[in-house]
Amino acid sequence: MTTMHPHTKSAFGALRVTDAMTSGVISCTPDTPLRNVARLMAEENVHAVYVFDYGTEDDETTQLWGLVSDLDLVAAARGDLDRRSARDTAVTPLVSVRSDEALDRAAQLMSEHDVAHLAVLDPASGRPTGVLSTIDLARVIAG
Repeated sequence: MTTMHPHTKSAFGALRVTDAMTSGVISCTPDTPLRNVARLMAEENVHAVYVFDYGTEDDETTQLWGLVSDLDLVAAARGDLDRRSARDTAVTPLVSVRSDEALDRAAQLMSEHDVAHLAVLDPASGRPTGVLSTIDLARVIAG
């Protein structure tokens, strides 16, 4: 874990997660074949896909279940890709951050949990509104 000296200024300044995140939610169900997840990433030009559990027909509650990243996909491709699903590959539990939190806090979470993507949640509803990735943070650092 990296700690900052109290007088060290963060590269993220006073920015919030909402200032750097990628808006929008691209998702699949846990049963989605991994090859289809790869196709979705390629078509949408994204590095991660949310995995939602839509429950049963009687249950209208949609739950955020996990996330499949490009690195998860590459690791899974070394095996029998056609037998794997999003459920088999998704990172759970998902590390998340609220859109109104400090960007420095998000960077801390990424470092502590060794992840390249955070689920960004709306502070009022708790529903996902986007993704914050290390690429998003790199854009901020680069200025």
